[in-house]
Amino acid sequence: MVALLEWWSGTECTLYTDPKSFPFYGKENAIVILNHNFEIDFLCGWTFCERFGVLGSSKVLAKKELAYVPIIGWMWYFLEIVFCKRKWEEDRSTVASSLQRLRDYPENFWFLMHCEGTRFTPKKHKISMEVAEKKGLPKLKHHLLPRTKGFCVTVQNLRGKVTAVYDSTLNFRNNQIPTLLGVLNGKKYHADLYVRRIPLDTIPEDESECAAWLHRLYQEKDRFQDEYTQTGHFPGPVVSPPRRPWSLLNWLFWLGLLLAPLCMLLLQLLQSGSALTVATTAVFCLAASAGVRWMIGQTEINRGSSYGNKEVLLNNND
Repeated sequence: MVALLEWWSGTECTLYTDPKSFPFYGKENAIVILNHNFEIDFLCGWTFCERFGVLGSSKVLAKKELAYVPIIGWMWYFLEIVFCKRKWEEDRSTVASSLQRLRDYPENFWFLMHCEGTRFTPKKHKISMEVAEKKGLPKLKHHLLPRTKGFCVTVQNLRGKVTAVYDSTLNFRNNQIPTLLGVLNGKKYHADLYVRRIPLDTIPEDESECAAWLHRLYQEKDRFQDEYTQTGHFPGPVVSPPRRPWSLLNWLFWLGLLLAPLCMLLLQLLQSGSALTVATTAVFCLAASAGVRWMIGQTEINRGSSYGNKEVLLNNND
């Protein structure tokens, strides 16, 4: 999927960051905080991982339903991805035990988090700001209120193993609204990613203080988005690593290995002359196409989860 973004659609990913932080990327364990506004923000996060050589060891905190998505979900299950049900009474122990297992992970890893818990929509933003007003928190313009409990548990369990938090804020030039379907159709986008490296030992250990720290972080992220809207760029210099050829080579290898014999098989079936065989082949191809479209649909903002709707958000407002 990274190859599709970088090589098929030609999407450009520009990194804004402090040159002093740049040498640490890919050389240490880190928690990566991403905003959740776009259908392909997870894919841009993976691209960030790939360019620093940690895509294979990157982990995410994902909703349990994604474990059942064909191919991607199954792959995540076996790659020690941390899944949650979004019911904190059940999630606290399972998430903590999954994070503890990462302490023995033999390679440098990045743990990617969308602290808002769900993608930004105007409806969810309105409800989120009602909760902010009720709790006396400053309102956000470009983000939902962060879900602090998951972040605090992550910091508690990875402290001593992880050395930094990478605060990452993503936007797209010229008000582009990227979609995964657009990427598959070869449409080119231009992503700008602003990353700040924050040493983990500067984040409070106390849960309430850690939660307050995360709220302040999102207020700062909001100001960065305001600056981007006004100027067209994030603060700081551009220090972008070039795209690497490995994702493209991997993609071409599997295309050659799998598609060539599959195409030959389909051609033989179509040439068999059997109406039943041809019809069965056509149904199989349509089912495969529908399956791919369904998986794409899981990334669409208008098909997002109900998490963040009023009845959920008001009952889980920490």
